[in-house]
Amino acid sequence: MTRERLTPTQRVDWLRLIRTDNVGPQTFLQLISRFGSAGTALEALPGLIRRNGTSPSAIPAAAEAEDEIARAERIGARFVALGEPDYPPHLEHIHAPPPLIAVKGSHIVSAQKTIGIVGARNASAAGRRMAQLLASDLGNAGYAVVSGLARGIDAAAHDASLRTGTIAVLAGGLDRLYPQENIPLAEAIVDQGGALVSEMPFGWEARARDFPRRNRLVAGISLGVVIVEAAKRSGSLITARLALEQNREVFAVPGSPLDPRAEGGNALIRQGAILITSAEDIINDLAQSRPPQADLFQEDDQDQPLGAVPDPTSDERTQLLDALSPAPVSIDTLVEVTGLPAGTVQILLLELDLAGRIERSGGQLVALRI
Repeated sequence: MTRERLTPTQRVDWLRLIRTDNVGPQTFLQLISRFGSAGTALEALPGLIRRNGTSPSAIPAAAEAEDEIARAERIGARFVALGEPDYPPHLEHIHAPPPLIAVKGSHIVSAQKTIGIVGARNASAAGRRMAQLLASDLGNAGYAVVSGLARGIDAAAHDASLRTGTIAVLAGGLDRLYPQENIPLAEAIVDQGGALVSEMPFGWEARARDFPRRNRLVAGISLGVVIVEAAKRSGSLITARLALEQNREVFAVPGSPLDPRAEGGNALIRQGAILITSAEDIINDLAQSRPPQADLFQEDDQDQPLGAVPDPTSDERTQLLDALSPAPVSIDTLVEVTGLPAGTVQILLLELDLAGRIERSGGQLVALRI
């Protein structure tokens, strides 16, 4: 990925590519690895998709991408690319980070000391107060507080860290703030030196399935995530799971066994999350002699550079299709079963992904789409 800022033309190409149907962050990165640039990948897309007997997806025109960039600029936002100096540093190291994020606000998104605080939307008064205390004390200790702008714990954490800096990650576009009751809070975040972040297109209304994507970014931007209150099945527990997958610390505030809003946090503690009762507990844990969290972040080494891999043959394509089924299987297993080189398998999966014929889950699991 780039270590310098994209040119205006490159930024348009990146936005066109990530906005193309069936091109998610992982597919985007593989296309760049294969073709060297977004512009070259865009030229190759129709041919790649036709190899699987599928009509090419509509690729957004340059004018559409330019219009979205202009919409961002009209509300004081900007697109930041993976690898650019103001891209969130810890987010770079998750599996398949978003190639472009829209940011409105300050450069606090590039802060090194970040901590996520999430919890129940129907939070108790005690839960909100705890979130406020943690956010305020962590902010005073130099941490930027990251959360999802939801009702309850998220809003309390943002509000208490306005003065020291907070980052709100959205499930919809930057121009479609949700919930509407927190629009004044979002405006205060930007006005007081914080930032709003989204990977979704402008004009995008948040749907239920978009919130886990948002939670992935909350965890990815943060060094660790604090769960203040969470029911047994809640989005906060999804954030905790994603944080663990990304080698982040997970902290949890214990609660009364009689309160359903404490079930999730208490369960996390039983499973190994770090019990905390103050910001000092978090600060001390992150500063202990164990390897720093940043040292645990690893580049995704599963996807080898694809530029020098020869185009797969039709026989190789048939071999891989025969090995796939609706049941998820790991890419390592596909390599082992087919006997094909790992790079060839990656390219074939890339083609199938672009044709909308496979689904990916858990990073390295793939299945035929029914």
